[in-house]
Amino acid sequence: MVRFSNNVIGLLNFLTFLLSIPILVAGVWLSKQGSSECERWLEKPVIALGVFLMIVSLAGLIGACCRVSWLLWVYLLVMFLLIVVLFAFTIFAFVVTNKGAGEVVSNRGYKEYRLGDYSNWLQKRVNNAKTWNKIKSCLQSGKVCSEFQSKFLNDTVTEFYAENLSALQSGCCKPADECNFTYQNPTTWTKTANATLNNPDCDAWNNDPNVLCFACQSCKAGLLQNIKTDWKKVAIVNIIVLVFLIIVYSIGCCAFRNNRKENWKGY
Repeated sequence: MVRFSNNVIGLLNFLTFLLSIPILVAGVWLSKQGSSECERWLEKPVIALGVFLMIVSLAGLIGACCRVSWLLWVYLLVMFLLIVVLFAFTIFAFVVTNKGAGEVVSNRGYKEYRLGDYSNWLQKRVNNAKTWNKIKSCLQSGKVCSEFQSKFLNDTVTEFYAENLSALQSGCCKPADECNFTYQNPTTWTKTANATLNNPDCDAWNNDPNVLCFACQSCKAGLLQNIKTDWKKVAIVNIIVLVFLIIVYSIGCCAFRNNRKENWKGY
């Protein structure tokens, strides 16, 4: 039993060390090959994650297999802090994504999104001009609307209104339904005499493929809907990871206690 906990911690950290290598390589690859600002933005978090996993796994591996108690103590401290951070983030993710949902539109296959429906914290993030300009650049370089236009190009107006559009497609690639614009094709709409311009997004709309509704509140709301969906998935994964980390932490505590007992026996 004394050796079992040390062997388990050693094995788990060896596997984590192997996992850190491709993560680190991916981060370096992004820094060299990233063609857009979005891809280059990812490089630092990926590299940081790879280095973090490598250092922590080495500390746990050496601490458990070589019976170095102080290294194992550092490893357990980092694990404890990681558990606390993950727990706090999981609660935070559930709280800030609790509000907001698409609004069903009569005779439409898609939903429309309103920025005011989402949490104030998320709204503040996307309403920051500097932040939104970076996000908008990513959406444009990601060809969200160019692919949308190609996919539905041959749709008649009736067919288009029946499409099940994603939150980003609905919010960023077409004007709001209440604008009452005339449909030409998915990304080309005509402002008519009976057009409603009460919604500021109606003025923001432009048929220019580089503009469209990327400056609209509905586009920001569509992004927040994606974030809400993704964060809820991440939060669920975090719960599973938390359970795993708590088990590993418990085994690590046993290994640390075993190391101290053997060190005392050596005196």
